[in-house]
Amino acid sequence: MENSERKLFIPVQKRTVTTAILVDGAFYRKRAKYFNGQISPAERADELEEHCHKLLRADKFETRNLYRIFYYDCPPLDKNILDPITQKTVNLGKSDEYIWMTEFLEKLKQKRKFALRLGRLSDTSIEYNLKYDTLKKLLSGKKSVSDITKADLTLNIEQKGVDMRIGIDISSLAYKRQVNQIILISGDSDFVPAAKQARREGIDFILNPLGAPIKKDLFEHIDGLIDRYPNKISKEILT
Repeated sequence: MENSERKLFIPVQKRTVTTAILVDGAFYRKRAKYFNGQISPAERADELEEHCHKLLRADKFETRNLYRIFYYDCPPLDKNILDPITQKTVNLGKSDEYIWMTEFLEKLKQKRKFALRLGRLSDTSIEYNLKYDTLKKLLSGKKSVSDITKADLTLNIEQKGVDMRIGIDISSLAYKRQVNQIILISGDSDFVPAAKQARREGIDFILNPLGAPIKKDLFEHIDGLIDRYPNKISKEILT
């Protein structure tokens, strides 16, 4: 009787790294809402925490020890503005968006290993813009100006200081050798100069764009891509 061939099992030695996770807050909130809908501030904060910890377990060849989760965003604006539809003054500080965002940031502050890096919203560049579908209908004659309602508009307020804070923290983490690895949750190409600098310092730089399309040339400036998004199918992150 022939001897069966034995397979030699060689255990893979995991490497251990210290990982910082940086979250572009406005980007995350938009993508999370797209996939999982609008939920309470507490649920959204828990969702983000869970997603970050799944990122730490995403590579079976690495043991990722969390250094800290840096969250970048702006507190909501408390300001009176003119509603272009009703021509009445609206207090943003009493809006549902203000209440939701204020509670969301408070919930994140209570999370272990979370550090908030807050910029500010510009109070001089507030504008209402027509939604793309509404604009198309206006130009094609399918909709008239008198038919426009609040639902056809989006309120745009410019963020100040968020991208700068992301860049500074990437540089600081790299130069001080506080981590071996950075995972950035973002879909913005503005981070590229900071990513290049971190890689020159020997940092493993990974991008998590939450399923958003990114430019092909960005692959030149990162060390890896985790192309997953929040809880709707986040089980895939472990496969």
